[in-house]
Amino acid sequence: MVSEVLFGLSFVQDLNNNILLNAVKAFSPLKIRLGGTLQDKVIYDVEDHGQPCVPFSKNTSELFGFNKGCLPLSKWDELNTFFKKSGAQVIFGLNALAGRSIQSNGSATGAWDSTNAKSFMHYTVKKGYTIYGWELGNELSGSGVGVRVAADQYAYDTIYLQKVVQDIYKGIEPKPLVIGPGGFFDANWFEEFIDKTTKSLNVVTHHIYNLGPGVDEHLVEKILNPSYLDGEADVFNRLQNTLKTSATSATAWVGEAGGAYNSGRNFVTNAFVFSFW
Repeated sequence: MVSEVLFGLSFVQDLNNNILLNAVKAFSPLKIRLGGTLQDKVIYDVEDHGQPCVPFSKNTSELFGFNKGCLPLSKWDELNTFFKKSGAQVIFGLNALAGRSIQSNGSATGAWDSTNAKSFMHYTVKKGYTIYGWELGNELSGSGVGVRVAADQYAYDTIYLQKVVQDIYKGIEPKPLVIGPGGFFDANWFEEFIDKTTKSLNVVTHHIYNLGPGVDEHLVEKILNPSYLDGEADVFNRLQNTLKTSATSATAWVGEAGGAYNSGRNFVTNAFVFSFW
């Protein structure tokens, strides 16, 4: 069921580093996902932005603990030069919270405002950059992480994204895949989302952090317990059954996995024992 595992490249200062370049080449063809928590706060520095392009800054009173940040087109150009050299196939995570209102109960309401994203996609096509897939949002499914979007609204936005891709990439083949939701599996949410995007969604992505938070003092016991690790198989089986009973032709990928979330645990997730996970 899970045909691909994507490797996240969240932020790299020196894209001219030959060690990094050769590492990516060694895994060729490697799919690199650019995304994560802050992708839903990114503004793309295209013509319609019209404001100074400022980086992320910490702000504990803001969603995800950061102010909105801007992706300079110069950095996007630099990244694509690296991707071309390395032969990497790029999955780019789009800001799915643009245009929505965040309610006090953690729900994000309203339709996705694709204006900035469409301009960014137009720029990408104009520059001749190859994108393997456009993924809408990060961990907004089900109960969400920090914020959530209802399945029917997410489906509506995904259908619209597919229309945008068809329009912007008219006459270009192959077209990028439309991917989503990039979140944790919630059976009811995923079933509704998949059933309503049967003609628009190409790949269903879900995340795995089955060890729980990195602060857990019992991580080693979990890692060395085969029965505990086997519990994740239930998620795969339920997602597989959801796809089988739907009219969708979408396949399933693990879009992000790390065992223990919140950066893991020192001397555990960066030690030999973690190889058992």
